[in-house]
Amino acid sequence: MYKNKNSDGSLNLCGNKIKELRQAITPTVSQRMLANKLQLIGIDLDKNAIQKIESGTRFVTDIEIVAFAKIFNITTDELLK
Repeated sequence: MYKNKNSDGSLNLCGNKIKELRQAITPTVSQRMLANKLQLIGIDLDKNAIQKIESGTRFVTDIEIVAFAKIFNITTDELLK
């Protein structure tokens, strides 16, 4: 089955940015802590899903993109740059 991919082979545009933003928080927020924060706002992702998103091996839904932007207090456009 054909899957849309970026030129680098990743399955999303925002994985690297999510990783950068997560690691920029002091003290650094773990993938598990980020998953917990998302679950508090109603997005059911676990640590493994966060890892796959950051590594580009999982698609990210529009609902998840909005949630990540909310958690990091940025716009969705900033997340997708």
